[in-house]
Amino acid sequence: MSAGPATRPAGTVPVDLRLYGLLDVGVCGGDAEHLARMAAEAAAGGCTLLQYREKTIANARETVERLRRIHAALEGTGVPLLVNDRVDLALAAGAEGVHLGQEDMHPADAKRLLPRGAIVGLTVKNAAQADELYRLPVDYACIGGVFATTSKNNPDPPVGLDGLNRIVFRARLARGGNLPVGAIAGIDRGNAAATIGAGADGIALISALFGTGQDVEARARDLRGVIDAALAARGSA
Repeated sequence: MSAGPATRPAGTVPVDLRLYGLLDVGVCGGDAEHLARMAAEAAAGGCTLLQYREKTIANARETVERLRRIHAALEGTGVPLLVNDRVDLALAAGAEGVHLGQEDMHPADAKRLLPRGAIVGLTVKNAAQADELYRLPVDYACIGGVFATTSKNNPDPPVGLDGLNRIVFRARLARGGNLPVGAIAGIDRGNAAATIGAGADGIALISALFGTGQDVEARARDLRGVIDAALAARGSA
């Protein structure tokens, strides 16, 4: 079993969203060894943050064991592991934090339950939600969906690059410009640079990184190169 959550004392480097990989069980399957291997390969290729997502959990004990295997595979890489929605599972598995949706546990409650320094991220879908970030104790926001995607059932229409740009602006305004802001949904190698150009500090990927289950390290390295070049072109590297 891996060690408990690492803490991030006040004043440390913000969450690095550049290449945010989502290990979605619906896309990647539920085999723990396969998920752990892909996580390790993603980290080796330059992934900066990983999230485990399992929307319908039939057996919480099995999920915790998967999380522990993934966390152990990331040991020594410096890449944090977050759990989608479930603070209890993050605590049980020793993950570094959680990613929450607008209908999940309130970020303030998650912060109270998690160890000091744990990461709490939040999905933001529109400008009104971005405006609320000024009063929420989150470490990053992820705006979605930017483009259409088959990885998640999303009743809201994609915001597109123009919408992303507007929401990023409002999110930074709400937090004085010091909040990392990522983008998610339908992003791949072809539109990654444009997404960064529209203001995102990084991109969250499922299918473009893990969809085939093969060549994950090479995919991550290639995508990281695209992202870093786009950030440099924007003057943010």
